[in-house]
Amino acid sequence: MVPRVWSLMRFLIKGSVAGGAVYLVYDQELLGPSDKSQAVLQKAEEVVPPALYQFSQYVCEQTGLKMPQLPALPKFNFHVRDSWNSGIIKVMSALSAAPTKAGEYSREGWEYLKERIK
Repeated sequence: MVPRVWSLMRFLIKGSVAGGAVYLVYDQELLGPSDKSQAVLQKAEEVVPPALYQFSQYVCEQTGLKMPQLPALPKFNFHVRDSWNSGIIKVMSALSAAPTKAGEYSREGWEYLKERIK
């Protein structure tokens, strides 16, 4: 009986975490325009490191452990939108050129085999 209850509790906890993550993504409008996603990313870069520091201090106080000071996070100076768009453009151009390239490579391969057989 206890394993079934524990299994149900694990499922509910995992479902709650997953549901919370989906709600957070929807609430912050991360699936919308990339300008809003960029703003949320910058906001997270400002908020997360101090929160992690405070949490580590709390854990140290509660457990008595000494945690080493972590190095500062590197600063990234690039726009997610630009890199995302360029990646999508490259993938789509490769996919659109794939049938033509496949035909060219098969013709070249066939010609190579013809020459080798003679």
